Amino acid sequence: MVIRDKKIIVIAIIVGVAGLALMVGFIGQGNIRHVEIFWQEKVEQTVAFEDIDGKVQLRGVSGIKGETNPHLISRTSFAYILTVENNGEKNHRLYIEGLEIQTNLLEPGEQDVITIYPTEEGVYKYYDKRERLEHLGFLEIRSVVPSDEFTGFWRDLI
Repeated sequence: MVIRDKKIIVIAIIVGVAGLALMVGFIGQGNIRHVEIFWQEKVEQTVAFEDIDGKVQLRGVSGIKGETNPHLISRTSFAYILTVENNGEKNHRLYIEGLEIQTNLLEPGEQDVITIYPTEEGVYKYYDKRERLEHLGFLEIRSVVPSDEFTGFWRDLI
């Protein structure tokens, strides 16, 4: 009888652990919550126009290294929030070709915020758009995690 009791105890422990794992998995997928627990994912960056020796440049301020005309990067399925400041001496407007998005015409000291919800990958040129377009750099949208392409049941498993 001692061996039989040990088998029952071991089986009970295995069933209990498996049941707990299933319960945690079920609850962890949000099947019990009455509110959404995930925050809207976003990428926030700040850049500033500068006029140096008669030439315009864009400098990374926040979320980007302080390099000149930075290669801006975001990802699909994230809100991309770009704050554009004008620290220059002239009016400037940031224009992103291909997405057809632009800031307001910024006078010195002003700023504007543009929000993009990219759904597919791509590389887009950005310009200072005043009397003419002056190419400054690139905005790249990437799919960072392979699961971004999954839909339906498969997306729910990840």
